[in-house]
Amino acid sequence: MDVVAQVLSVLSRTLEIYSLILLVRVLLSWFPNLDWSNPVLSSVSSITDPYLNVFRGLIPPIGGLDLSAILAFLALSLGQQLLGSASVSMMASMY
Repeated sequence: MDVVAQVLSVLSRTLEIYSLILLVRVLLSWFPNLDWSNPVLSSVSSITDPYLNVFRGLIPPIGGLDLSAILAFLALSLGQQLLGSASVSMMASMY
């Protein structure tokens, strides 16, 4: 049971790190003159774009604004909170 709680905690932390990478990607998208062939920017893009594309299919751009990132952040936050609370409740039930 302790191993499962630790795995859930690691998954929650991973989602937290992914949220930060996603935030960087969204903020960088505000600068249209960036060279996305840069290896660092290309890596950030390749990590986050498949996830964002799922939500881009659900929410079309409105007036040129891509609002799919809002739904993507909400889904990540929900998953992170669920994993974190499951981990805490498993650890509490052990004691």
